[in-house]
Amino acid sequence: MPCKQLTYTGHQDWDEIQQWLDRRKDPDTKVDGIVREILDTIRSRGDTALVEYTAKFDCPKITREQLTVPEEIILGALDSIPAEDKDILAEAIDNVRIFHEKQRENSWWTTAEDGTILGQMVRPVDRVGLYVPGGKGGETPLISSLIMNAIPAQVAGVESIAVTSPPREDGTLNPYILATAALLGLKEIHLSGSAWAIGALAYGTESIAPCDVIAGPGNIFVATAKSQLIGQIGIDMVAGPSEIAILADDSANPEWLAADMLSQAEHDPLAASILVTDSPELAEKTCEQLKLQTAELPRGEIAAKALADWGATIIVEDLVTGADLINRIAPEHLELSLADPWSHLGAIRHAGAIFMGHHSPEPVGDYFAGPNHVLPTLRTVRFSSALSVQNFCKKSSVIAASPSYVAEHGDKIARLARLEGLEAHARSVECRNKKS
Repeated sequence: MPCKQLTYTGHQDWDEIQQWLDRRKDPDTKVDGIVREILDTIRSRGDTALVEYTAKFDCPKITREQLTVPEEIILGALDSIPAEDKDILAEAIDNVRIFHEKQRENSWWTTAEDGTILGQMVRPVDRVGLYVPGGKGGETPLISSLIMNAIPAQVAGVESIAVTSPPREDGTLNPYILATAALLGLKEIHLSGSAWAIGALAYGTESIAPCDVIAGPGNIFVATAKSQLIGQIGIDMVAGPSEIAILADDSANPEWLAADMLSQAEHDPLAASILVTDSPELAEKTCEQLKLQTAELPRGEIAAKALADWGATIIVEDLVTGADLINRIAPEHLELSLADPWSHLGAIRHAGAIFMGHHSPEPVGDYFAGPNHVLPTLRTVRFSSALSVQNFCKKSSVIAASPSYVAEHGDKIARLARLEGLEAHARSVECRNKKS
């Protein structure tokens, strides 16, 4: 069989499933020291180190002058891709922008009768760095990642956005990355990858100004670099391998379910694909389809490994029990492949993105519909959310107390300060109420 077959009857069965899934969390601590050294080297040696790392791992003949892509090269890439592809990219960008515009938050103020004003001021961060993996030899560029990371930053109002991506061996970037950047109006692109690119965005070099927030997916070196920089800069999240859970009834099409499970399994050998259903017959037919379809995939070997290790069909007695299991799994992507998905949506508490019904496969959200595809993984969706405009904003509280406010409440504030042993705090308030 291509994946595990399990049964879930209630919470008593969860421990075994959780222990299985938690093995995907094992950190690769071997890279911690390597990444720390890379970050320290970039911080101390700047562009020189950036060139050395890039020459060693990506482009042997790279020079310092080539680290930054000229703006005319970015704009010129629009003429190097088919017009049809350009139109598709433009439409996807519009959809994603429209969705994220609805996330914009406004500053707000309240005024009391005594004249005191309280409020919250929402402002974008000054500068953002976006990392875009080059894909297999630069030939499978993650253009959707550039779209999904750039647009919420732009909607937030960030004025300075830098993009880094590893160059191909000949020192160029895939034209689709450049064309997508041009369509987004991005003008700053640097040729660097892996942990040294993250270090350059965080600390700055002679050619790259430091950033306040860094976003974008990457391999273990990228993820480790971002995690080591937490507290010095903001990051989107430290994402783990991709995952999908599907809650399905007997109205679902097993061919479609298998295709949806494989859409995640082909990402990575650690990707998890789980079908939860109250129909044993549907589970069996889906497994048959998984065998057939995996054999036809270009990345079939990767998908087969992911399914064997982290794939499962789990039989539940009813959909209520199925929803309970989904909430415990807390998946990155959830498909409700049900005859009436809306009647079950209220039972779902933990899922990064929810795809409703038989005609909403996960790739619709990955590429085109509008919601962000940068989502929490490894059950962190229990306390975190999709990448959004808020990741690129900061909020300042505003307090404008009136003289009458301090006169009325000063003694209370001073008392609270003294309870904490902070006499200067108390006197700071009391001195304003002294009569001259």
